[in-house]
Amino acid sequence: MTFNALSNARLVLVTGGGTYLGDHIAAALLAEGADVTLLVRPGAEDKIGALAQRARLIVADVWNPASLKGRGRGHGVVIHTVGGMKTDPRQGLTYDWLNVVSARNVANMCVSSGVPHMVLVSAVRAPWVSAEYIRAKREAELYMERIGLRSTVIRAPIVYTRGARRPLLNRLITMGGVIPPLSWLGLRRAAPMPIDILARGVARIALDPRPTDALFYAPELRRRNSARERRQGINESMLEAQLLSGESVAAINVIPEDAPFGWTPGQKR
Repeated sequence: MTFNALSNARLVLVTGGGTYLGDHIAAALLAEGADVTLLVRPGAEDKIGALAQRARLIVADVWNPASLKGRGRGHGVVIHTVGGMKTDPRQGLTYDWLNVVSARNVANMCVSSGVPHMVLVSAVRAPWVSAEYIRAKREAELYMERIGLRSTVIRAPIVYTRGARRPLLNRLITMGGVIPPLSWLGLRRAAPMPIDILARGVARIALDPRPTDALFYAPELRRRNSARERRQGINESMLEAQLLSGESVAAINVIPEDAPFGWTPGQKR
């Protein structure tokens, strides 16, 4: 792909390349005609798959500010998907390290590189989500606000791949999020949603040139998908072929992983 050194609203850098969430969002951006740069952690370049044919790759570590220096230059938007719900305090992998420090480093990269807009994939509060995880995500949100960066926050629910086997309770909660009266009681925001709907919603919000709200929940993500897109599943093999051929794509399931938000470091540096 051609890389324009001038800042461009449709030139988007996505952190978390080679992960479930990052790769789906990158594929959705490509479907919208964006130029995509994937920020990949060292050693994970071989996980990109078909996206490597369509996206520019940058190898850097979001927990190492020096490796991020200048990486955002020329981009109009950075979408930060990295974080973690699984902690290991013995290794220094706390909620703050995984979610606050990574977002802080990327936000500082945006400021120093002249990126005008950062989108943070955050998390919605729900009974099945750790309160400490939510606290860390809120701290990351506040940091972007404090440094004066134009920021958009996506308070996303847990996501899943359509057609994949899920626990019965998970499926029931998903149904409750779209069927009244449970949907009126707050489940619309918290119920698990298909990854393709979330990815398209995030991509379309990030690329929207009009001034919009700074905070989005699941209902707003759904509204940015057509009725047909909300109903239909995805043919993964066909989408991978489309990525390789350069045709328009919607989203692609590249890596199945338990943690729904980004990747985590092997150890605290």
